[in-house]
Amino acid sequence: MCGIVGYVGGQSALDVVIAGLRRLEYRGYDSAGVAVLADGGLAAAKKAGKLVNLTKVLDERPLPDGNTGIGHTRWATHGGPTDANAHPHLDNAGRVSVVHNGIIENFASLRDELSERGHALHSETDTEVVSHLLAENFSSCGDLAEAMRQVCRRLEGAFTLVAVHADQPDTVVGARRNSPLVVGVGDGETFLASDVAAFIEHTRDAIELGQDQVVELSRDGVQVTDFDGAAAEVREYHVDWDASAAEKGGYDYFMLKEIAEQPKAVSDTLLGRIDGAGQLHLDEIRIPPRVLREVDKVVIVACGTAYHAGMIAKYAIEHWTRVPCETELASEFRYRDPILDSRTLVIAISQSGETMDTLMALRHAREQGARVLAICNTNGSTIPRESDAVLYTHAGPEVAVASTKAFLTQLVACYLVALYLGQVRGTKWGDEIRSVVGQLAKIGNEVEAVLDTMEPVRELARSLADRDTVLFLGRHVGFPVALEGALKLKELAYMHAEGFAAGELKHGPIALIEQGVPVVVVVPSPRGRSVLHDKIVSNIQEVRARGALTIVIAEEGDTVVEPYADHLVRVPVTPTLLQPLVATVPLQVFACELATARGNEVDQPRNLAKSVTVE
Repeated sequence: MCGIVGYVGGQSALDVVIAGLRRLEYRGYDSAGVAVLADGGLAAAKKAGKLVNLTKVLDERPLPDGNTGIGHTRWATHGGPTDANAHPHLDNAGRVSVVHNGIIENFASLRDELSERGHALHSETDTEVVSHLLAENFSSCGDLAEAMRQVCRRLEGAFTLVAVHADQPDTVVGARRNSPLVVGVGDGETFLASDVAAFIEHTRDAIELGQDQVVELSRDGVQVTDFDGAAAEVREYHVDWDASAAEKGGYDYFMLKEIAEQPKAVSDTLLGRIDGAGQLHLDEIRIPPRVLREVDKVVIVACGTAYHAGMIAKYAIEHWTRVPCETELASEFRYRDPILDSRTLVIAISQSGETMDTLMALRHAREQGARVLAICNTNGSTIPRESDAVLYTHAGPEVAVASTKAFLTQLVACYLVALYLGQVRGTKWGDEIRSVVGQLAKIGNEVEAVLDTMEPVRELARSLADRDTVLFLGRHVGFPVALEGALKLKELAYMHAEGFAAGELKHGPIALIEQGVPVVVVVPSPRGRSVLHDKIVSNIQEVRARGALTIVIAEEGDTVVEPYADHLVRVPVTPTLLQPLVATVPLQVFACELATARGNEVDQPRNLAKSVTVE
């Protein structure tokens, strides 16, 4: 969601903040703004639209040069994407400036209070009340960090707040509750941001902020307290990727770069996971083996693409461990009163580690006594911190909103968790685990081989740019792949796209088939699941007989499908459970190319954000 940057140091604050906001553009936004402390005062500028609109304003009306500043890219919640609603927001005197990510649930009552006390508020946002409350509290205590603590104790909801005050020119103060905020520590300078990508070109030394904490930044260092003012423990860490990893590297889009990075990302996820005896060793599994042996149900919670990874994980977990597994949309999970207890293992999947629906599902699970294992790509984020165990995917930064390498590495992580459970529970022997891990180790090369053969897929996508609908069919683990293919097309091409379990065709969806409708079919291996293979070939014949344009993804050597495929996309031969790792890649390329042909913004699709940090 919203991108936040704060800076105190010896450089031009405006330059640092604008550069940081550019690195956070992937999060999705519809307005941008900055505030700088200089010459004993506070100067701000903001503008609806993309960051280029703000930079044009700054070129026409430059802000004074200062060494302390904050910036923001906003994704609209309260109030539309207008200049007035853009951040930062100031108090009536223009002495305090605030940027905000999240939702303040009790803002209406606070706004009424402020109006009664004579404050004039000029926007529709929930954020503006904070600037006025900070001004009031600062006038009483004379310290911005203390004023922030007092204000935070009154706020309800999820929020990250970052503020500056003209009377404390070398200070930036931030606060977080259920929303991401990370500190960067440099030499004589400090940074605040929603994501380390904002300051990675300046420092790789970071501090993760915990729940309900306030941080005060100066040139000399960082002080962290809880909302009551007590000193808080902090965890320092070093970011293991550099600024170049977040650049396009010669590709037209970050998404293309990230698709190309998938072979390495898959390999990196596997590094160091297994010893010579075939024993798996995962990152931070703080759940005793005896507890995992007593687990009688696994529940996977996730959203969007991560949910599709969870659907595939269900097949692997049940097959390799014989433990019942459910996959749940995190946004629905806690509202249906799920049955959980101390013998339930909940697996929470999130690329960012800040997905609010998944975080709230995790918290509900822990309240019910369940153990939680997180699968995440972002070190130090909230979901891993609040889980009993974590498996990091090590995919590196994923900038494009539409997830690609995060999905494949989440799948690999899910397979590793399933194997680990099988190891602990005695349902998989060491040689069996070594065999599957060996197969996974080959996947990187197989994904590379798929990528080398994608030009016909790109040509096909361009030829379908004027179509209104694309349907996707799959069986077994191919069904979630079909859902993921449809989601990618919705996200990027803004087309009607749906994925179906192929066996459900005659239960309604076949009515959608008419002359020329493209139907993408993910075909299972004829070797491992021959019955399913035969049935899906029948499904292909059914839709083709009704005029569908059939686009068939099948493994090399499968000749049975050839007479029924208008377009045939080959993928390497892989074990049935692992096929999604190669079958998904052509669908990513297809969606990206089709979106490009339609003239859409590939990396930042309309209305979407990379990390959904509000429910």
